[in-house]
Amino acid sequence: MAKHLVLVAGNIGVGKTSLTERLAARLNWSADYESVVDNPYLSDFYADMRAWAFHLQIFFLGHRAAQHRQLALDPRSAIIDRSIYEDMHIFARALHEMGNVRERDYMSYLRLYNLVVESLPAPALLIYLRAPVEVLIDRITRRGRAMESGITPDYLRLLDRYYDEWLADFNICPVLTIRSDNLDFVHRTEDLDVVVQRIEDRLTGREEVVFK
Repeated sequence: MAKHLVLVAGNIGVGKTSLTERLAARLNWSADYESVVDNPYLSDFYADMRAWAFHLQIFFLGHRAAQHRQLALDPRSAIIDRSIYEDMHIFARALHEMGNVRERDYMSYLRLYNLVVESLPAPALLIYLRAPVEVLIDRITRRGRAMESGITPDYLRLLDRYYDEWLADFNICPVLTIRSDNLDFVHRTEDLDVVVQRIEDRLTGREEVVFK
């Protein structure tokens, strides 16, 4: 079987970690996740975003670059929860737009990001999970993470817009878009089966067209 590197992208609360865990178990792939527990800047960032946003983005850039490269070189197929590309196109952009990253810091970050990304192997597939903002807010509220208590619908809508703009021009690898509000791959095996089949079809170049 060919070796693949697959990335899972999407807004906050859309189900990336849940899908990554289940796909890794089903397909016997390696998996890696966002660095939260060992992130030395996260708590400071939520206490003072303007003071720590640039530091946080630099940490994520280094962490995700190492993560991406390590799993790309691993002989096993692998799946990553959150892509390095989202750091720049979605989150750094949002922090800059909201005034939490100064212009000169943002320009320095972009130069570093471009240098790092140019050296990374391309993934085989990017899975983009999406759901309405109302669904995201409900999921974020139910999981009850203290650090996410300040997330607003307007912020999620801003991120959604950035995702749409980014993916409209994304050409590094194929993109498989999945509406996670219509699927329950956590509790329904048949829904996970559908996702797995779509992924395998994309990775093997099989596409079925049904005329009705």
